[in-house]
Amino acid sequence: MTHPFSYEGRRAVVTGGASGVGAALLDVLAELGAAHVTVLDLASPNGPHDAFLATDLSDEGAVRTAIADVDGPVHTLFNNAGVADTQAPDVVMQVNYLALRTLSEGLLDRMADDGAIVNTASIAGNLWRKRAEQIDALLDVDVSDGWGASLQWFDANADSLGQTPYNFSKELVERYTQRSSRPTIRRGVRTNSVCPGPIDTPLLPDFRKAASDQIIDWNIREMIGRPVAAREVALVLAFLGSSAAAYVNGVNLDIDGGFNAALATGQLDLSGR
Repeated sequence: MTHPFSYEGRRAVVTGGASGVGAALLDVLAELGAAHVTVLDLASPNGPHDAFLATDLSDEGAVRTAIADVDGPVHTLFNNAGVADTQAPDVVMQVNYLALRTLSEGLLDRMADDGAIVNTASIAGNLWRKRAEQIDALLDVDVSDGWGASLQWFDANADSLGQTPYNFSKELVERYTQRSSRPTIRRGVRTNSVCPGPIDTPLLPDFRKAASDQIIDWNIREMIGRPVAAREVALVLAFLGSSAAAYVNGVNLDIDGGFNAALATGQLDLSGR
């Protein structure tokens, strides 16, 4: 009997596999015996993989071409790629939300039973409840006919959101994970997300530049005193994408060393924000 954490016989698609969490995930999937891994990224990955599709995830046409070029079936889709607010707001929305949603919906018909979609969100998206009405309004915009209407909505409403483009994009991912998990499970495919705190990857300096050293250092201190390691995130991604998580669906799983638990119970030191 195959071990429930094993990826033997499972085919995976990973976005953003060239560095950071994505690169760590390629190593973890190889350790777990993944049968075939396709990477979508701008740069070619160095880690274990079987196919590479050079893909600009901020370009709708490139994303739809990649969907057509992915060999099926797909057992697990890891929507891992993301960019910080050092990029233009529309690019943040395109990479962090629109590409993720388009890949999820575009590959769903080629996903096998006991399949999984695993999205990389962030604890920066955990305040989505404050904007649930606005988020749902944008999620109601169909992307199958193009990204234009979604970007127009964002451009028209960005100033009233009270949130940065990056944080809002991750709020969208958390809420989209919840909303899409019902229709995907009816197809035999689970949908979940992970919500890490600051991660020790090459992207961390971009977050420091966008959010300030003070905010990032406070987050790290109020977690467990160090950033999350890329492999620590990758291991949770691999769990959610495996048969070991067969009854886990619609969950936004924090990887924050207890940060949000401390926030909910009044144990955070708020003086350093």
